[in-house]
Amino acid sequence: MRKDDLYITVPSFFRCPISLDVMKSPVSLCTGVTYDRASIQRWLDGGNNTCPATMQILQNKDFIPNRTLQRLIEIWSDSVRRRASVEPAELAAPTRDEIADAIDRVKVEKEERFDREVLAKILRFARESDDNRGFLAGKDDFVRLLVDLMSQVDFKTTSAAKLLIVQEAVKILSMIRSKISDRRRFSNLVLNNGRDRLSTIVYFFKTGNVELKIDCAGLLEFIAVDSESKVSIAERDGLVVELMKSISRDSDSSLIEATLSCLIAISSPRRVKLNLIREKLIKDLTKLLTDPTTSSVSVTEKSLKLLESLASTKEGRSEICGGDGECLKTVVKKLMKVSTAATEHAVTVLWSVSYLFKEEKALEAVTSTNGVTKILLLLQSNCSPAVRRMLTDLLKVFKVNSRSCLSAYDTKTTHIMPF
Repeated sequence: MRKDDLYITVPSFFRCPISLDVMKSPVSLCTGVTYDRASIQRWLDGGNNTCPATMQILQNKDFIPNRTLQRLIEIWSDSVRRRASVEPAELAAPTRDEIADAIDRVKVEKEERFDREVLAKILRFARESDDNRGFLAGKDDFVRLLVDLMSQVDFKTTSAAKLLIVQEAVKILSMIRSKISDRRRFSNLVLNNGRDRLSTIVYFFKTGNVELKIDCAGLLEFIAVDSESKVSIAERDGLVVELMKSISRDSDSSLIEATLSCLIAISSPRRVKLNLIREKLIKDLTKLLTDPTTSSVSVTEKSLKLLESLASTKEGRSEICGGDGECLKTVVKKLMKVSTAATEHAVTVLWSVSYLFKEEKALEAVTSTNGVTKILLLLQSNCSPAVRRMLTDLLKVFKVNSRSCLSAYDTKTTHIMPF
């Protein structure tokens, strides 16, 4: 694409495989391929029953909105529009020397020069490349300055202008976090330095827009390095409730993924697991897994991973198997349907409730959803040794002779997802 003298490269996965135009409403077929809704609808309306890209016969013609991709396209489009509307001089990213000079001036003159314009300039620099993010993360005194900004917030008296400055600091820290080499030291700086910086992150997660919430969730995940830090984060007033709200079906798909990652990071201590169970997380995860508008591959994998973690407690297993067994039935349905990781998490959940702890309701739920057949089919696939052992254990529970039953299946005609 070209707009006057501005050349724009369109990421290939933003283009519809049929029209080759940037997708306006990306939807995925059961084959996993994504198309623009209008293009694939015309294809199907023409009497076709195959996936245009793979030529596989479609088992169904349902569309699943690819909200993550749609969000990425929207962000990219906004960026293109902004670039096209500003002068070339304004497009130039700051150089390292300019950034180093700005940081040095801030260090000398302290917070008086730490205005939003300086931070916005640094944020623009960080967005340019991994090298730039590594450069900023390597300046330990700069990272400390940003963290110190978070301890200067009194939510009753701090001005709106100062809160915006602190927001920029949080965004920068979130963007460069993967380049911070000593994660434990950074976590201690935020959590255990005599000042309450965690409250600032939690406050912005509660009150910020979607992008700021995602940044805060990323930071919370990053500083959850051990049991003490995980408990400290999880037991901060109101945070778990806010995290639960952010995985509702009405939430942005990127926010759902970031929140699930945060929940996974903090959920390993038993007392945190019990808190999440009390807050009905298992019910919310079941809703995510059964809602086609939110159950992307990533969301499904992370939801099942959380269920796997919660299934290690008696209370979690009781909730997973409770009611009419909807949660467990949903887990069975995800076997061989999504990805290798998703199937492995699902198998571990089933193994935990059915074999390890022999929950009676679990056996009923697995049997009623044709789970034994799926277990047998999985044994024919190239699954990992650990998964194979769990599947064999499950067959013992259901008193199935795997060798005799497997011989009844024609592996040449049965389609199994490769592992």
